Amino acid sequence: MTEAALILLAAAALSIPNATWRYFGLFSTVVHELGHAFAALMTGRRVTGIRLNFDHSGLTTSFGRPGWRTAWATFWGYPVPAVVGAVLVWAGFRGWAPAALSVGALVLLLSLLFIRNAGGVLILLGAVAVSTALVVAVPAELTGHVVVALGVALLVGSVRDLGKVVSVHARRRRDRGQSDAHLLYRSTGLPAGVWLLLFAAVIAGSWTWAWTVASTALGLRLPV
Repeated sequence: MTEAALILLAAAALSIPNATWRYFGLFSTVVHELGHAFAALMTGRRVTGIRLNFDHSGLTTSFGRPGWRTAWATFWGYPVPAVVGAVLVWAGFRGWAPAALSVGALVLLLSLLFIRNAGGVLILLGAVAVSTALVVAVPAELTGHVVVALGVALLVGSVRDLGKVVSVHARRRRDRGQSDAHLLYRSTGLPAGVWLLLFAAVIAGSWTWAWTVASTALGLRLPV
């Protein structure tokens, strides 16, 4: 339980204080934009570029047949840090932590091919450097701990980002033009609120899966 508490403290330290979120949030943005890119590639769309900014904003551009493919690629932004976070929690508890770190570092490195702005290059180079350092420097017996902490931090980050986009629609409607939920409304006709609820559903499902994996591994039970 002490190890679990330390993992949670590390995850909280990365994702809750504004001082650390300023940097870890950039990684969450990278995962968000890669979610758009992978979703676009899944439907046969051509990804032409990814832009990352130091204010935690980003833009992924893809071209292809319109319709549901566009909506699919647009949807998989906000939920993806939660999905990736849950996968990392699973990998950490199931013995796949070294593979998760190695694959993550490789994906980040290959993603440099799609970056189209200087700030994005710096952000991704930083992410590649950190991920490579984790692969090389973290002792084998601690790899699982690190991967679970990163997963939980991404799960927390997904909630922060969801709250931010909900705030845009609830309080700062003049800024909603580039919101994924608003773009989905424009492409499908379904209200932005529906898409926000779907984002929340995937994030909640990811949290549930992560909790199930962790509680099974640690022998925890929710109080009745």
